[in-house]
Amino acid sequence: MENVENLLLEHLKGLRNEVREFRSEMRENFTEVRVRLQSLEERAALSEKGLANIHGDLALVHGRLDRGDARIEGIEQRLELVQL
Repeated sequence: MENVENLLLEHLKGLRNEVREFRSEMRENFTEVRVRLQSLEERAALSEKGLANIHGDLALVHGRLDRGDARIEGIEQRLELVQL
């Protein structure tokens, strides 16, 4: 009976050590996942910021084109180049 108890205790100790190792590995993996996720979030934020800057630049270009069109139309009218 004593041998069975010792054998059972040894198995339980082995399982406990395996669980400890597994928990340690999982903590390391979670830490790595958190770091990688943070990096992805930072990259996404930078991409969104860059995209917002592009939209702003496009709005400026469209405004300039609209003003250029208006000026050309005014010049054409003064030179009577416009067909009505």
